[in-house]
Amino acid sequence: MKKTLYLRILIAYFFFGLFGFFAVATIVSRLTAEYCIRDKARTLYGEAARISDTYALQLYNSKVSLEEVQAQMEALSFYMDTEIWILNPSGRMVVNSSHAPDPSQETYVENFDSTSPAGNYYTTGTFFDSFQEEVLSVMAPITSDFKIRGYVVIHMPMKKILADADSMLNISYMLLVILLVLSLIILLFFTEYVYRPLKRIIAGAEQYALGNMHYHIPVEREDELGYLSASLGYMADTIARAEDDQKKFIANVSHDFRSPLTSIRGFLEAMLDGTIPPERHEHYLQVVLGETDRLTKLTNGLLTLNNLNTGGMLLQRTDFDINAVIRSVAASFEQTCVSRNIHIRLVLTGKILYVNADLEKIQQVLYNLVDNAVKFSRPDSVITIDTTEKGDTVFVSVRDSGIGIPKDDQNLIWDRFYKTDLSRGKDKKGTGLGLSIVREIIRAHDENINLVSTEGVGSTFTFTLRRSDKNDSLSSMGEPET
Repeated sequence: MKKTLYLRILIAYFFFGLFGFFAVATIVSRLTAEYCIRDKARTLYGEAARISDTYALQLYNSKVSLEEVQAQMEALSFYMDTEIWILNPSGRMVVNSSHAPDPSQETYVENFDSTSPAGNYYTTGTFFDSFQEEVLSVMAPITSDFKIRGYVVIHMPMKKILADADSMLNISYMLLVILLVLSLIILLFFTEYVYRPLKRIIAGAEQYALGNMHYHIPVEREDELGYLSASLGYMADTIARAEDDQKKFIANVSHDFRSPLTSIRGFLEAMLDGTIPPERHEHYLQVVLGETDRLTKLTNGLLTLNNLNTGGMLLQRTDFDINAVIRSVAASFEQTCVSRNIHIRLVLTGKILYVNADLEKIQQVLYNLVDNAVKFSRPDSVITIDTTEKGDTVFVSVRDSGIGIPKDDQNLIWDRFYKTDLSRGKDKKGTGLGLSIVREIIRAHDENINLVSTEGVGSTFTFTLRRSDKNDSLSSMGEPET
């Protein structure tokens, strides 16, 4: 399109102009000439009919003399710039406005035939070889007592009529030139406001195809081309961010895989070469086993995120008791909490609170949130899990009294592999994928999750779920449980 579209438009414009001039020079020229001939013939025939009903009829009825009619015809001929004849049916010249006929010598129009116009009131040509040039001739019969006494014939040179036609044709040429100029203005407008911006957009698309996602398309307008340019720029920015995220992702994956692999290799080599004595092998094998668990957890997290992002993991929505799930998740952390003297307090709305969601996915969300809360809580602190309902929405909150999250990091914690500086020293075994998985699961449910955190005070994660209609069928609701 870049190489041929504009050229095709120019060629089409050239042929449009060429065809226009050809049409004016041929079709319009012929139609104009025919129109002028018919219009002039109609005018002359009207004059001939008036002459036949007045002067010519009076001449044949002997009411006026031949000399008077001759004088009148000469005056009319001069005024109309024509030649007027009065002929007998036999073709004998009675009156000739160009010169008076000699009474002593009869003049005839050779081969005169009043039926030659074949029912028409005008003819073109030399009128039975009476002229050296083509003329337009009209004939009006002179009738008296229902008999044709003669004919009034008016001649006008064709060159005068064609001159008038050429004058009208010049107007057609002028209109064509004006039309071409206007179309040229449209073509220039198209070039400036459509073709050149389109070329810039195509150049930008080529740059994007070559991988230059930071190229800026210099088309900033509030129309379709501006929208297209902005859309391509937005697409390029999105791809560029995706590439940056991919690079970060690969770097993070490499780092998180390299660390446990390096540890595993180092401990195994140390045991093989005798650096670690046999009596210490069991201890370090436990360390190696912990590192393999970390790799397994990292791999499972990556697979979970991939399935969530690609839509490969479908939600199995059911109606279940969110309070029961919370109790189950809290019980799974009992040993860890006892060892660190951390208490989990449940503030639940009713004994039973049904929600409509994927049970396993929500269980994973709660596990990840409680796991983070336990990891970053201080000893002798309390983790609170509560549920509330408002309309058709159930709110679930997990609140800890831990180290908190710095304000600058709160928008970044949802990124894959991201760890705050405060958590790096505490969470040696974390993968940085937990909160990413949590957010993707909640998004898959078309729900929301948000964070309120103060550094040194603690953090509260709250997510929403759809309240189940099954709650309405319950006969009674319990009081909040603590």
